[in-house]
Amino acid sequence: MHPTMVPPEMDESDLTADELPPEVSSSSPVAADRSRRFFEYASVAILFFINLINYMDRYTVAGVLDDVIKHYDLKNSEGGLLQTVFVVTYMVAAPVFGFLGDRYSRKIIMAAGIVFWSATTLLGSIPPKDFWLFAVLRGLVGIGEASYSTVAPTVIGDLFAGPRRSSMLAFFYFAIPVGSGMGYIVGASVAQMLGAWYWALRVTPVLGAVAVLLVLFVLREPLRGASDGATAMGPSSIKEDLRALVTNRSYIWSTLGFTCVTFAAGALSWWAPSYMVHALTVYGGDASEGRVNRIFGIITTVAGIVGVATGSGLSAHFRPWSVRADALICSAGLLLSVPLLFLGASLAHVAPIAAWVLMFFGMTAICLNWAIVADILLYILVPSRRATGAAFQILTSHLLGDAASPYIVGLVYDAILAGRTDARSHYFSLQYALYLPVAVLVLGSLFFVVLSWYIVADRTHCALLTQEMLKETRALAAPWRALRLHYASAGRMERVVRRKERLR
Repeated sequence: MHPTMVPPEMDESDLTADELPPEVSSSSPVAADRSRRFFEYASVAILFFINLINYMDRYTVAGVLDDVIKHYDLKNSEGGLLQTVFVVTYMVAAPVFGFLGDRYSRKIIMAAGIVFWSATTLLGSIPPKDFWLFAVLRGLVGIGEASYSTVAPTVIGDLFAGPRRSSMLAFFYFAIPVGSGMGYIVGASVAQMLGAWYWALRVTPVLGAVAVLLVLFVLREPLRGASDGATAMGPSSIKEDLRALVTNRSYIWSTLGFTCVTFAAGALSWWAPSYMVHALTVYGGDASEGRVNRIFGIITTVAGIVGVATGSGLSAHFRPWSVRADALICSAGLLLSVPLLFLGASLAHVAPIAAWVLMFFGMTAICLNWAIVADILLYILVPSRRATGAAFQILTSHLLGDAASPYIVGLVYDAILAGRTDARSHYFSLQYALYLPVAVLVLGSLFFVVLSWYIVADRTHCALLTQEMLKETRALAAPWRALRLHYASAGRMERVVRRKERLR
């Protein structure tokens, strides 16, 4: 007897009982369901772990930034340029991996990316005398990280649907604040313990090796569109994908709103620790860099966990009442963060404890949107376009966001400082420079309000398009028995849906 033929993207766990060989289909349905659920949750845990070390690696340099600036004798703007170089390569590589992620094995793409970013991070821990060589190595790290960030949320989107998808995305995005905070803490602590900043860059490559093994041997890659009931869903052309993205108003406005978030978050995460060191110096308190980075790391971690959990909870509570709730929660979070961060920055030199508290609540408000924005993308784009959509959202949000903001803040900082070297000048110059990203959050809040005007129509359109595609994929029963796959063309089905919408 020949074994049942299974498409390359599928494994036997994707088949129904009547499509499996007798020795498999005769097993207990309860046991099969438990096994499937175990691998689903294990897959999310693995993706969380990788996202954690992803953000640890990203912010380890920020945790030892002053040491790096001293080591290479840099200007403040050049210190900010390190993050800019990383983000530029990250965003340029994202569309490439988004295209690949909608067409080829996501497990292989993620594993290869982790190997690449771990290797370049390790090479960067051997500090060259030339700063620009170090900057190039940090840039190469961004290429590896882009391979993971573009496809991981789409795997979760294909494993789960409905409220469980929202919960799993919230769990996945907990890794952003936790990993960022650990980057500051581990970076400062390892550098202080071993006496050199570059030792901090040797932690995440070890964890990356573990992550590669987990991806290759434990992670379960679902069929694209599996959570929506698909048996086979193929990609459309890149031209059709791009046309669909630029005409999707919800995609455009959610991307612009999220770009404002990354602009502010990138600048604050890069410069806030240095700002608090200067504030404590003016105040007369303990201004040691290691202590400040540990405090900032803890605040970032806790604020992120509380913010993501609160945002996800608010979304689950209010979404049944209105689909617009997601957009309005994001808008309210950004608007609330503005006075909190402004007051925190203004009071740092006279009441540093109050500044820490205000900073915590301001960052919590910003983090309300992390999981929600990812969830919005999954329900306004069909499964075969999600990785591409995520990739171009990454490109835009980083190109106009945190690729530029650390460098821009550094330029403003240097311009206001005008060569002065005393602590008060450093403090007030950086304070005025940091008001810029706080102001950008107001613009982001307005973008999310505009998103709320279109999100209902675009979500409905996506649901109709997905249904039409599923009708076509189900037209053939067990198509692999005929040794062929039937792929629904997203572009063709979109034209069908638009004709139906016009006839209503």
